[in-house]
Amino acid sequence: MRIGIDARMYGPEVGGGGLGRYVEQLVNHLPEIDHQNRYVFIMKEGASGKGRVEREKLESVTTPIHWYTLKEQLFLAPLIDKQKLDLVHFPHWNVPIKLRTPFVVTIHDLILLEEPRSARATTKHPWIYGLKYLGFRKVLTHAIQSSKKIIAVSQATKNDILKHFPSVPEDKISVIYEGVTQLKQTHQATAEAVGYPFLLYIGNCYPHKNLETLLSAFSILHKQIPDLHLVIAGRSDVFFKRLKDGSNSLEAVSFIHFEENPSDERLSELYDQAELYVFPSHIEGFGLPPLEAMSQSTPVACSDIPSLKEILGNAAVYFPKNNPDEIAKAISEIINDPNKKTELINRGLEQIKNYSWKKMAEEIVKLYNDCAN
Repeated sequence: MRIGIDARMYGPEVGGGGLGRYVEQLVNHLPEIDHQNRYVFIMKEGASGKGRVEREKLESVTTPIHWYTLKEQLFLAPLIDKQKLDLVHFPHWNVPIKLRTPFVVTIHDLILLEEPRSARATTKHPWIYGLKYLGFRKVLTHAIQSSKKIIAVSQATKNDILKHFPSVPEDKISVIYEGVTQLKQTHQATAEAVGYPFLLYIGNCYPHKNLETLLSAFSILHKQIPDLHLVIAGRSDVFFKRLKDGSNSLEAVSFIHFEENPSDERLSELYDQAELYVFPSHIEGFGLPPLEAMSQSTPVACSDIPSLKEILGNAAVYFPKNNPDEIAKAISEIINDPNKKTELINRGLEQIKNYSWKKMAEEIVKLYNDCAN
């Protein structure tokens, strides 16, 4: 088969966090494990992945078309249809409605359906946001109903799809887990030391990440453990700035630190030095950062939502996501109990063995071939 991959979001620095990582790892592994099908990678002009594809002499098509835009709906479908593909894989829900080429789609989560009316979830005027939200619903519905197959990154995401789209046959949805990335290591002698004990959050600062509640919990915790700090590292955007500005009113503000746009090397340094990784999300499809933390022997505490309990198993400590007192209590119990920390670290190192990008790519190739059959 001749299979297209929408790889415009290649890399976390382009596609943002987990989604960019997913595209990057899929693109990197497919040519290595599948020597029967031929692949055409649709790349964003100037993206980092374009150079790798060219070096490997893989077939690619470049386009300036950005995601979530009107141009994507108007012009991406003709570009893809022109390639005469047997199948195209969209790693996200933003599939052009006019596309004629058969396709499969990966659904990572349904956050915009689960929390559709969060007033702080957009910087747009309410009328503009309302129109964009209607467009999102239409595009998502088309992606789910018109796809040949749906890849869900967890059973929790599959359950959400079936809840919101009950007419979709259950066997149309395949649960294929993501992998864990080995971040680039900095030589210990050149690593930039943080210099104080700290809790760590890595990820974007979107409202569903629930970081305001984390700040409230840290304010409580700081009174109990005065020398403890909090580091929040993520992509610099309006939500990052909003959270940073909001922290200025807290009594513990001098113990809260923000790191913008950290490299993989810096992420590795932060994981290595953190006392604990904290992940208080309202909703997640999979949850890559906690697994990255576990891979670097960092204990994890996170919200008790279905997807995280599914992916992290007994390797994390869970807390109710909207209760700052309970979050502070859960963190305190880990920080003050070295044996518990060691136990969590060991469980985490076992848990990450369940996830592999290569295995994910192999299962996706099998799904591609099932579509042909």
